[in-house]
Amino acid sequence: MAAAVYLGYLIYDSITAPVRFNKTKKERYAKVISRLKDIRDSEIAYRTINGQYTANFDSLVRFIDTAKFTITQRRDSVIKEFNKFRGITEEKEIVIIDTLGFVPVKDSLFKGDNRYKEMQWVPIPGREKQVKFELKAGKLKKGEVYVPVFMARVHKKEILYDQPEDLVKEELAIKSTEEVNGPYIQVGSMDDVTTAGNWPKIYDIKDKRE
Repeated sequence: MAAAVYLGYLIYDSITAPVRFNKTKKERYAKVISRLKDIRDSEIAYRTINGQYTANFDSLVRFIDTAKFTITQRRDSVIKEFNKFRGITEEKEIVIIDTLGFVPVKDSLFKGDNRYKEMQWVPIPGREKQVKFELKAGKLKKGEVYVPVFMARVHKKEILYDQPEDLVKEELAIKSTEEVNGPYIQVGSMDDVTTAGNWPKIYDIKDKRE
């Protein structure tokens, strides 16, 4: 009788374990991806002002705390200019850039929320030791020019540290347009000029709903 009950439990668990795993995985991935998006937005702002990305989280946080976007207005104008070679006055079109003001980066990106101060840490519930996102930055040669690139990522094993090993192993090898492929959740790349993440669109739709 006991053996039959135990066997029944094993069968039940083999059916429900993947369901529980997928629920936990998607909940954790959503939080991780949301933080990676914050890193991406911060890096793009950093490049806009400094001309390059940074591989240092302290520098990135300090930048958000202190930097400001310049608000400008572009307008076309016409001036009169004397052409001494032709001996006549000519009209010349010019572009004038007016500075209208400045907006703090942290207000523009985070609307008064201080969550950026913790963006270096992977949001993993229940884990005692904090895990830091891997962050890299550099330049990639494209044709005759070098283009700034960055990458932020975390291994799936870190996120699924307390989940069944067999299911985690399957997750690391997964290939699907509806899943996060490969062993990492990642935004940006050191091998390609991109600021995209490797997650499916469903996670972007969730963000918009929230």
